[in-house]
Amino acid sequence: MSLFKSPAPITITCYKRLAPFLEKEVAQLGYRVEETFATGVQLRGTINDCIKLNLNLYCASQVLYSLGTFSARHPDDVYRFLSQMKWEDILAEDAYFSVTSNVMTATVNNTMFANLRVKDAIVDRLRDKKGVRPSTGSELKGAVVHLFWKDERAEVFIDTSGETVARHGYRKIPGQAPMLESLASATILASQWDRNSAFINPMCGSGTLAIEAALIATNSRPGLFRDNYSFMHLLGYDEEVYFEAQDKLEAQIIEAPKLRIIATDHDPNAVTNAKKNAIAAGVADMIEFGVCDFADTEVPQENKGVFFVNPEYGERLGEIGELEETYGRIGDFMKQKCGGYYGYIFTGNLDLAKKIGLKAKRRIEFYSGKIDCRLLEYELYEGSRRN
Repeated sequence: MSLFKSPAPITITCYKRLAPFLEKEVAQLGYRVEETFATGVQLRGTINDCIKLNLNLYCASQVLYSLGTFSARHPDDVYRFLSQMKWEDILAEDAYFSVTSNVMTATVNNTMFANLRVKDAIVDRLRDKKGVRPSTGSELKGAVVHLFWKDERAEVFIDTSGETVARHGYRKIPGQAPMLESLASATILASQWDRNSAFINPMCGSGTLAIEAALIATNSRPGLFRDNYSFMHLLGYDEEVYFEAQDKLEAQIIEAPKLRIIATDHDPNAVTNAKKNAIAAGVADMIEFGVCDFADTEVPQENKGVFFVNPEYGERLGEIGELEETYGRIGDFMKQKCGGYYGYIFTGNLDLAKKIGLKAKRRIEFYSGKIDCRLLEYELYEGSRRN
């Protein structure tokens, strides 16, 4: 039976601390999440389900379809198990495939060796059964096989994504220290934004937050910007299933005619690049870009929503002294200009955050790369707050 119609465990990975938002996304697509862990969720489905998941999820990284679990103490155990699998029913004779892995076992100190044994098992099996040696390489442009091996437990997957879906595919000019698209989506989903009220994004950089806000508000999914996935390179792939899923992406886009998204930056080059990225994402007409100091950003007094800023935090760019002044000015701006809004500061430096001078209502944990970050939420009252 084709893997495209055979249910098996599916693991959807994500960056650390994004799992709660990924879980909600998967449930909203109609799937039952069986387990949620630090870097992903698990459910059950077919590779046809993986097609839908790849195209629709904002917060995911990889969608992995399990081919089986086994015990392994040595890379040769991996070879023996995989060489018994019917790869001739999964990969075509002229297939190109890659191998990735996540190996955490004392018997292997070089994951490349584990990858090599996976590759050898598949190549030897196909050569034995079909008399043809498939092409392999490091580029994730064809089928992708993934090995997860921890201690003595191993599991082999088809990585149905290939290149990570954490990058949504529209961003052609990333700029300096850009926020990963899946992280930007998760921070927006974590906020109180209702997708109809104003979204104000000073210090917009390459425009990722503003663009993701526009995509989320119009229900425009990441699959709109990509046309190659690993699942397309497997035997049994029916392109009509993919085209049908693509058509649904188009059909579910909604209009947001009254929405105002305002994105500014003091750097004209950053704004130029952000506009180009917005054009690639098809949302340029939804975002009002401007070149100015953040404190000169327009904050509409009707349909108040969120003020969302991702300032430098000293790990990447800028000097701490200058940033202390900047964070203080952000706090002043929120107090003076953003009454009735929710304010959000995404930062990896909580000492700098103290300079904002406001008490955060929530402190939501995230990582940006390896940097421990917080999304700080401020409820910005109009006039004087009375108890």
